[in-house]
Amino acid sequence: MASPDASRSKASLGALKPLIPFAARYRARIAAAVVALIAASAATLVVPVAVRRVVDLGFSQGEVGMIDAYFGALIGVVAVLAVASAARYYCVVTLGERVVADLRTAVFARLTTLDPAFFDRSRSGELVSRLTADAAQVKSVFGVSLSILLRNLFLFAGAVGMMVWSSPRLSVLVLAAIPLIVFPLILSGRGVRRRSRAAQDRLADASAYATEAVGAVRTMQAFGMSEATAARFAGASEDAYLASRSSARARALLTGVAIFLISASVVGVLWYGAQGVASGHMTAGQLSQFVLYAVFGASALGQLSEVYGELTLAAGAAERLGEILHTVPAIGAPDRPRALPSPPRGEVAFERVRFSYPARPERVALHDLSFAVAPGERVALVGPSGAGKSTVLQLLLRFYDPDSGQVRVDGVPVDAVEPEALRRRLSLVPQDPTVFSGTILDNIRYGRPDADEAEVVRAAERAYADAFVRALPQGYGTLVGERGVTLSGGQRQRIAIARAILKDAPILLLDEATSALDAESERAVQAALDLLMKGRTTLVIAHRLATIRAADRILVLDEGRVVEEGTHEGLLARNGLYAQLAALQFGAGEPAADPRQVATA
Repeated sequence: MASPDASRSKASLGALKPLIPFAARYRARIAAAVVALIAASAATLVVPVAVRRVVDLGFSQGEVGMIDAYFGALIGVVAVLAVASAARYYCVVTLGERVVADLRTAVFARLTTLDPAFFDRSRSGELVSRLTADAAQVKSVFGVSLSILLRNLFLFAGAVGMMVWSSPRLSVLVLAAIPLIVFPLILSGRGVRRRSRAAQDRLADASAYATEAVGAVRTMQAFGMSEATAARFAGASEDAYLASRSSARARALLTGVAIFLISASVVGVLWYGAQGVASGHMTAGQLSQFVLYAVFGASALGQLSEVYGELTLAAGAAERLGEILHTVPAIGAPDRPRALPSPPRGEVAFERVRFSYPARPERVALHDLSFAVAPGERVALVGPSGAGKSTVLQLLLRFYDPDSGQVRVDGVPVDAVEPEALRRRLSLVPQDPTVFSGTILDNIRYGRPDADEAEVVRAAERAYADAFVRALPQGYGTLVGERGVTLSGGQRQRIAIARAILKDAPILLLDEATSALDAESERAVQAALDLLMKGRTTLVIAHRLATIRAADRILVLDEGRVVEEGTHEGLLARNGLYAQLAALQFGAGEPAADPRQVATA
């Protein structure tokens, strides 16, 4: 994504171009709106002609019948204007709603395909602000501003044409004044665009902080930080207000200048025309007709200046949304993806893999890491904090690509396979499981959306989750709240395990899947995991002795390298790093003093 500063310097109405394909899908609705706009504008432009006839023929000659006929015709004109305006409003408002719904869908769909490195450098609240506030700003363009823009363009063009027809001499004066009005508006519009983008950025900052604070409300209150958090958000809101006030000030000045210039030009034309009536060069009806067209044209031009300000706001919003739409995922499908072998074997291999996280390129997470896991083998990854254990799982899932070397599944490099096809062969149970705000049934079914309820229940039974689920008021239909807040840590863990059981993938990734369970639940779930791991390739980040002893092989990682390899008993006998970690974690002797061994997560 472009940096904010760069975006501000480039913000222009050209940023609205990416929205054109979204609107072009609804050509019939656009055509209907244009027809309605033309009809409404034509009806409006007929009124001055009727006024001229009434003034010149009715009032001056005293023909009451002529007055009645013209006013009767005006009722018909007004009826056409009303129907056309209603049709125009319906078409453009529904078009706006439709375009923004499609735009939100497209932006969110793109977000779901972006790699974790994108989210490492982005804030979720700021992204949500783009989906809400920025999309609403774009909707105002298609729902209101675009309608006003087109209406006034038609009205202005029609009024200018009728002014020339009514009085070419007066029209020259009016047309000569237009560049003096328009050029200052265009020049000042650049400042409005810059301030509008700044206001949207500050609003996004405030939204991002609010989202983060609300998501951590328990931590905030536990540390007594409610007042400090509220004060910080108030500061962010004040910054957003100040930026919005600056934008409003610029737009108000732009509107005021436009109205003065336009109104002054109308007054000047009226004065000059009055001189013509006094000298007999034109009739009062002709002057009335011309002045009405001049007022229509001036009013249309004035509203165009206001709409221009709205468009600058929408351009900034569209640019921010376009940044997401134009972001190319760093992790994507190759041009010619290879198919993984079928049936799956479950082989995993790391070949001289070197990797640094994009957000921390100076720190190497894995150094020429090489190891292989045979089909059906259980391999435990242990090591100090920061040794690279979780990084191994993330590279295997292809959340990132290695800087050098290869990761293979069933003999095929993972970057040669479509990411979705790769991930269908992997099942992850993370240490901090994600539980969504739906029902328990929906959360377990997340592992395989086409599973029926009986399959979900069987998966829950195997994860030893069925008993606590049935004890809940609505059983599997119980709503768990945002991030599963109504469930305990152990209950969320068992739902995540049930989800992995339901997915039934040949390769199982366990990131300390029993870490949040009490001793009794851990024994039950460990039995379920033992059953689940049979016949599957399993990579498990292990901190607990029971999990480690169940492994066929243990890889001890330190600073991104495999420094020891073997079974639990064999590694203890070597009295190396693993023995020191075991002493610290399991109390099998005195802990080592090396600070790397203070944590094994």
